[in-house]
Amino acid sequence: MHRLTLAQIARGLADKAFSAEELTRALLARIAEHDGTLNSFITVTEERALEQARAADARRAAGEQGALLGAPIAHKDLFCTKGVLTTCGSKILHNFVSPYDATVVEKLTAAGAVSLGKLNMDEFAMGSANESSHYGPVKNPWDLSRVPGGSSGGSAAAIAARLLPAATGTDTGGSIRQPAALTGLTGLKPTYGRVSRWGMVAYASSLDQAGPMARSAEDCALLLQAMAGLDPKDSTSVDQPVDDYLAALNQPLAGLRIGLPKEYFGEGLDARIADKVLAVVEVLKTLGATVKDISLPNTRHAIPSYYVIAPAEASSNLSRFDGVRFGYRCENPVDLTDLYKRSRAEGFGDEVKRRIMVGTYALSAGYYDAYYLKAQRIRRLIKNDFVEAFGEVDLILGPTTPNLAWKLGEKNADPVSAYLEDIYTITANLAGIPGLSMPAGFIDGLPVGVQLLAPYFQESRLLNVAHQYQQVTDWHKQAPESF
Repeated sequence: MHRLTLAQIARGLADKAFSAEELTRALLARIAEHDGTLNSFITVTEERALEQARAADARRAAGEQGALLGAPIAHKDLFCTKGVLTTCGSKILHNFVSPYDATVVEKLTAAGAVSLGKLNMDEFAMGSANESSHYGPVKNPWDLSRVPGGSSGGSAAAIAARLLPAATGTDTGGSIRQPAALTGLTGLKPTYGRVSRWGMVAYASSLDQAGPMARSAEDCALLLQAMAGLDPKDSTSVDQPVDDYLAALNQPLAGLRIGLPKEYFGEGLDARIADKVLAVVEVLKTLGATVKDISLPNTRHAIPSYYVIAPAEASSNLSRFDGVRFGYRCENPVDLTDLYKRSRAEGFGDEVKRRIMVGTYALSAGYYDAYYLKAQRIRRLIKNDFVEAFGEVDLILGPTTPNLAWKLGEKNADPVSAYLEDIYTITANLAGIPGLSMPAGFIDGLPVGVQLLAPYFQESRLLNVAHQYQQVTDWHKQAPESF
């Protein structure tokens, strides 16, 4: 049963081929067997999952139907979950049990999804390798000596290893799409405001966005259908009708205009990955798409812009973790200042401290205009590049990452080299547009992903193109031999 996709599980449950409880027990057994190797979970909620599964079976027995009713998933450990440890991968929240559910958790629970637990992640979603977690690094199921990507690395590794069919993730600069690419999955970052951020512990509020991760575009569509929509509790949630994502999957691609940005194929990109992207282009052409070269000239400014804006917002958001109200508190503080200093120094990891310091500096008097304000102006230019490009094409296609998954520890001594792995993904967050990564083959046994970008609220088009590509390829069906 562990090899079933979310869509296949939905059909199996509807046909009574198995029960939600049977499926949940089977996957909990796989987690117990394999996660000691992967370290993809921080918390496994076995008893709660079985209770939810039995409740889902009772709802089906009473005649209720639903694609996610009884379907097993798990949540990245920054979605507040009532009564369950929510750590954000950090020592500073090692003992925080949330008193409420995030809206995403609430919606998926209402749809009948069974949560198996909380997934490992880079601390406060800061990282591209899932190595900054207080709970240890996550390993890539395709090669246990390599990273799975980050910050949603626990979600990616668990799905790729067939411990569960789908999971939630969050994407601040590529943290859904990049790990999806490095582990052979489909991952979608929706338009900013499409999915509620309420109850999602903030890293950078103007960039963070929740989204689905799964093995196929069809499965991502199933999850997004339940996750999307206006939330009055989130002031950044947008009152925009939610498309029927499943209905859009089978639309033909005839006449689709795809843009290839010349800036995505220059220095720094592994030539073998470029070949994989061009191979995807040829497949999409056979499905009726046309291709055009375009330019996104401000792409080169994306990394410096992002790494001013995101740390600045992190500096503000993480100021609440002070050892006073919740979370980690240092022992025997001599006064309030000592409490603040030592609780934060002992509770945060190196990467989080690094970004807090950068962000505080950028926001300080005398430097705000020189750094933060300038970065926001560049952000506007990047957004304008996309608006102009989408006047010529329907979608933009390119690599998700410039390189394959790297060895664990390889980039620890040079954080900037890890930041550069986000070069193709962070522009979507700066502009607020949706992006999707889908599997496109293998190089030396390691997965390669390609990225699709679309205009605002065009998630249905992204899922449509990815689904049509997956109907004529089988990269998304491949599984690591050991799992």
